[in-house]
Amino acid sequence: MTITACEIDKVAFEHYASPLGINTPSPRISWTIARGAKEWYQSDYEIEVRTAGETGHAEIHSVKSDNSILVPWPSTPLASRQRALVRVRARSTDGDWTAWRETEVEAGLLDNQEWKSSFVACSPPPTQSDSKRPFRLRQIFTIPLGQGTGKPPQARLYVTALGVYEAYMNGVRVGDDILAPGWTSYNSRLAYQTHDVTHLLREGRNVIGAWVGEGWYAGNLGYNGGSRNIFGERPALLAQLEIDGKAIQTEWEYSFGAVVSSEIYNGEVYDSRLPDNDDLDVGEWSPVESFPIPDVKLFSSQSPPIRAVQVVRPVKIITTPGGNTVVDFGQNLGGVIRLLAEPSSTSEQRLVIRHAEVLEHGELGTRPLRYAKATDTIHLGGARGVKGYMPKFTFHGFRYAEVTGWPGITLDDLEAIVFQSSMRRTGHFHCSHPLINRLHENALWSTIGNTIGLPTDCPQRDERLGWTGDVCVFSPTMSYLFDTSGFLSEWLQDLWHDQRKLDGVVPIFIPDTGTDVSTPEAIWGDAAVVVPHDVYLAYGDTAVLERQFQSIRMWLDHGVKRDSITGMWSRDRDQLGDWLAPRAPPETPNMGPTDNMLVADAWLIHSTRTAAKIARVIGKQTESSMYTHQASRLTEAFYNEYVTASGRLVSETQTAVCLLLHFEIYPESCKSGVDYRSVFAERLSELVVKANWLIDTGFAGTPIVLPTLADHGHSSHAYRMLQATQCPSWLSCVLLDATTIWERWDSMLADGSINPGEMTSFNHYALGSVASFMHKHIGGLSPLSPGWKDILVQPQPGGTVTAASTSHISPYGMIEVEWEIQDEQLQVVVEVPPNCTAQIVLPGKKATAGSGRHQYTVPYLLPQFPPAVLVPHFAPIRPNDYAA
Repeated sequence: MTITACEIDKVAFEHYASPLGINTPSPRISWTIARGAKEWYQSDYEIEVRTAGETGHAEIHSVKSDNSILVPWPSTPLASRQRALVRVRARSTDGDWTAWRETEVEAGLLDNQEWKSSFVACSPPPTQSDSKRPFRLRQIFTIPLGQGTGKPPQARLYVTALGVYEAYMNGVRVGDDILAPGWTSYNSRLAYQTHDVTHLLREGRNVIGAWVGEGWYAGNLGYNGGSRNIFGERPALLAQLEIDGKAIQTEWEYSFGAVVSSEIYNGEVYDSRLPDNDDLDVGEWSPVESFPIPDVKLFSSQSPPIRAVQVVRPVKIITTPGGNTVVDFGQNLGGVIRLLAEPSSTSEQRLVIRHAEVLEHGELGTRPLRYAKATDTIHLGGARGVKGYMPKFTFHGFRYAEVTGWPGITLDDLEAIVFQSSMRRTGHFHCSHPLINRLHENALWSTIGNTIGLPTDCPQRDERLGWTGDVCVFSPTMSYLFDTSGFLSEWLQDLWHDQRKLDGVVPIFIPDTGTDVSTPEAIWGDAAVVVPHDVYLAYGDTAVLERQFQSIRMWLDHGVKRDSITGMWSRDRDQLGDWLAPRAPPETPNMGPTDNMLVADAWLIHSTRTAAKIARVIGKQTESSMYTHQASRLTEAFYNEYVTASGRLVSETQTAVCLLLHFEIYPESCKSGVDYRSVFAERLSELVVKANWLIDTGFAGTPIVLPTLADHGHSSHAYRMLQATQCPSWLSCVLLDATTIWERWDSMLADGSINPGEMTSFNHYALGSVASFMHKHIGGLSPLSPGWKDILVQPQPGGTVTAASTSHISPYGMIEVEWEIQDEQLQVVVEVPPNCTAQIVLPGKKATAGSGRHQYTVPYLLPQFPPAVLVPHFAPIRPNDYAA
């Protein structure tokens, strides 16, 4: 037996970013092999487990398997607080073992009964109708370090809030989480965090404290002015400090400080003249009120915490036509501004910062914010100053900041702090076309700005809600760009909890605020089926499918309101349909050219088929057969309703045709002998050419229009549409200086005016799903099996793109594809991670590649571009319709 130089470079438990305080007693284990190993395949693995307190003997479990992703926990389940030392090694098919890779895992508090503390809050309760002022809490205790044992004690802080919190110990910030514990369906599930605070303990007197704010729990939520106290009326903290497993039980006190108010939508008011922000030894302190833990599940979340993930420095200071000072950060983002200097003294002694995404005719464009004030106010004059200040319990969506009360402000005086749930970046793309690169960056930035705690629609206005339709169409793109395994899995559990309260109807946003009448909507409700399947495809996690299957069944069996005869959607009410198609009027974004019921019924067939696949994967053959049969009957009903015998489609639009082609909705038997696939493929190309290659799709059609063209022999038309620059097109927004994806194709009009529609956001990721076309078709990278164990490498060059590269960190490791066309040859370089196999499909060549780096060269000529117009009466190509 030999040990090779090949190493395991990472061991993970479930989808946790950190193995401290996990929420399961039997965590599944994953590992990746360091890149570079040539043709490396696993044949066996060994896992050694030694739980805390044991000496000498360790359990070693040997398994013959090529699986290295989410393998079962081999040992006795962990108890609350229990720590285990875990070592993993793997053997290749050549018989060589890797070195052992060692790590630790520790369980959190696995049952609500483990919590000995109570929630604590300020007294008396805040007024229900007003913003809740943030308050400080502290707990003072004394310990002798070592306690006579000769070794330092081990300390853990388990903490959460009804609202949001920041924790401190002995004047030091505990962790770097922002807006913790995030936002869940508070009436069912409340996340807590575990921190190792051993290094912060002192001999003698210790002070543990926290700031608590209203956050999403008791703050204002929703559009049209929103509502307060949707989940509860009283922000509170639940904190349990344990030293060597024993909870510290002393009294809490509260006080107010310099943060006067801090609201998600409206911003923060900070008064530097009041007691110090984070010093827990100043101010007037009073006894708290305590109350028991409500009837909710306390859990340690696998969704990464919200953190500051990037810093953006300003690029320009503008004096507007009205004489206002506006700072341009050059990038639309979600986050806050941090002061890097002391503001110049003014007679007002007040600094006001207003945030917005765009300028309209040179002034701050705040109308799209609707009721959200998005304003931070800092009262100056305090002895300690405000250098280093940044808001505590709010965030804004902005590129521009209007600053009042700081004469002579410079670019060195402030910076933007970007917030995001701290998912690992896993996907990259670059090509020879600079505008396409900027478009991809826009999709990336919209993903960052709309993953602050949960998948949202926008980060700026009086909304910022977990819209199910947006993530339903964007989750494949999101999961390529970032590791969404824990992020989306946790959100799906909230979906299931909220759905159960509505007899199977999926709310249009999760968590459900209960402020709107929840009616069943295709695509939005189909997120219950499609998103779990997307997570499974990305990460190979069947447990997500098993956990969500009852949610899937409730949606299809009870949530969908059906016609009693056909089984398709009931015609009793309209649907959102191809939401925000460019031809829809600004005031009615669901009134596009595609029949809304056709969209709903096509998605119902797709979801039903997907449910059949899911059932088959998790071993539910009866349900799989049932949904397969349903999909067949629905398809026949669909053709009776929408398709003529000769293959003409009612409401024949880009979206309608794409839905049938992409979802492969064809009748099982065709008496007319029509080859629907060929008919629809040619009809789609005609529709695209007739539209002069401009977009005619909304939420339903946009994610699939380019892939459908390319997959059905019309790659040139797909590139022509991608490179179009007239509105509506992706690049028209880029040429209008967009740095994120817009909600509407024309959110900003060419004359510098903001679209008059009420729903006009400049940071919505849904239409950024075009990035998936870049990854798969331009870059040439996609999975052939769930979790990327089998990989397809098939770049499809086109347009004026002559080189591209893309990479993705899969559960097995980094995958890379890079290609370039030179001297009528296509040169391709592929990097495959260990324990994976790639199918290489190039013009005139097919190959199979194992792990390592591979190079291929084949003869290649780029197709004619722009593509020829096949139908003479269609509009000819005009000179400036596309970007070369």
